[in-house]
Amino acid sequence: MRRIKQQLPYGQCIEILCSTTSGVLALCDKDLQPYGVPLSHVYADGKIYFHSALKGHKVDILKSNNKASFTVIAQDEIHPETYTTYFRSVIAFGTVRIIEEEDEKLRTLKILGRRCNPDDAAGLEKEIASGFSRCLMLEMTIERLSGKQSIELVNL
Repeated sequence: MRRIKQQLPYGQCIEILCSTTSGVLALCDKDLQPYGVPLSHVYADGKIYFHSALKGHKVDILKSNNKASFTVIAQDEIHPETYTTYFRSVIAFGTVRIIEEEDEKLRTLKILGRRCNPDDAAGLEKEIASGFSRCLMLEMTIERLSGKQSIELVNL
């Protein structure tokens, strides 16, 4: 990172991954065409998990190129009087795999579901039962994690 003073410590990057609920998964297809898709996520056990439909452009890309980055924005506050933005963001770089094993898929789907609605176990079970066969779970293994904040936030 060029502006080292603005780099977020690793622990704060993890906190941001835990506190945010969505970001953009960036992939690159076989024609080197970039593809960014907004997704809900959950960070657990050192990995980032997403759910997906069984088919689509994202799944097609992942089957041929599993390298990815995932970006979350924790703060984006415009300060018009100074023509600047106070921001905090994190980018995870790594690989994404489709979870094939049904027990693991169920376990990670429950983690994501509890993140969305932690107080409705019965509702989550009903939702999973009705949609389990129509969804995939994706697991991102983080190889590198980078976080940055605006210089204004460093100086606070």
